[in-house]
Amino acid sequence: MSTLFSPLTLRGTTFRNRAWVAPMCQYSSEGGHPTDWHLVHLGSLARGGAGLVLTEATAVTPEGRISPYDAGIWSDEQAKDYRRITDFIRSQGALPGIQLAHAGRKASTAQPWKGGGPLAVADGGWPTVGASPVGYADWPAPRELSEAELAQLTQAWARAAVRADAAGFEVLELHAAHGYLLHQFLSPLSNVREDGYGGDLAGRSRLLFEVVDAVRAVWPENRPLFVRVSATDWVDGGLRVDEVAEVSRQLVERGVDLIDVSSGGNSPDQQIVVGPGYQVQFAREIRTVSGLPVAAVGLITEPQQAEQILLEGSADAVLLARAVLRNPSWPQHAAHALGDRVYWAPQYERGKPRR
Repeated sequence: MSTLFSPLTLRGTTFRNRAWVAPMCQYSSEGGHPTDWHLVHLGSLARGGAGLVLTEATAVTPEGRISPYDAGIWSDEQAKDYRRITDFIRSQGALPGIQLAHAGRKASTAQPWKGGGPLAVADGGWPTVGASPVGYADWPAPRELSEAELAQLTQAWARAAVRADAAGFEVLELHAAHGYLLHQFLSPLSNVREDGYGGDLAGRSRLLFEVVDAVRAVWPENRPLFVRVSATDWVDGGLRVDEVAEVSRQLVERGVDLIDVSSGGNSPDQQIVVGPGYQVQFAREIRTVSGLPVAAVGLITEPQQAEQILLEGSADAVLLARAVLRNPSWPQHAAHALGDRVYWAPQYERGKPRR
């Protein structure tokens, strides 16, 4: 058996393999509700053999959406609409996971294929909030969140976690990467507060810790809790991988089970050195320092490449994004390339490669 297609157990939850689908925004929700698009999109990825299928960034409040067309789970009705999706993912042998998020200063934007820039209120947008009144690029500066509002938002994350459980999700991930709200608090580029939520790393990580604690208190004990991080801002004076590794180390005692390691997204000045597996080095460092399992993501496209990342101990799972958009059956074809086995739906058996 290859490492990529060996099972992994976290808490009481076993993943059938370590080829997982990363969260990918679809900008196709209606009032925060998932649609037929999400059923087909996420269902096809489960059918393709992945061990875990994570939803896109799902907002815990209406104002936390990246765009008016982004997913949400701030209401019970939205949670109910996810049930048919989680049921189908599970029927294909994959685990359904949800990523909870708040976009902060990067909220209220147009769909990418319509420019992706800030939306005026007259065009369906809304005023944004953030760690500090510091805008992203030349976007409007957000309103700084008060400590009372932060307490309310922490409870919004907890309520969203309760709804995620009711909706049938078995894995929950908190989005603290890519320049969204929790990342905005972690990074000195976007957090210049002078209260207990700013300043040194302890202050800047306080909101993340409070959200983790609130969510872990209501999320079932036997189900894994992930945190997605940006390991670096790729900007001098920004968030560094050693800081993120230290934060990850402290998340162990708070009941986090895996760190999903990405990077960037918080500054237009970022200078990313892109290449195959370019973020794996960060995953390895965070795994070493924290002692937590990690998932690697970023230009992981070939079966042997994914297998080597796991064999060398750089990560415990790999997350696939563009590769599975191009080929939702990537895990099935990877298993064949590695001489291993993975699930095939009986309706698709006739298309299975023969040895």
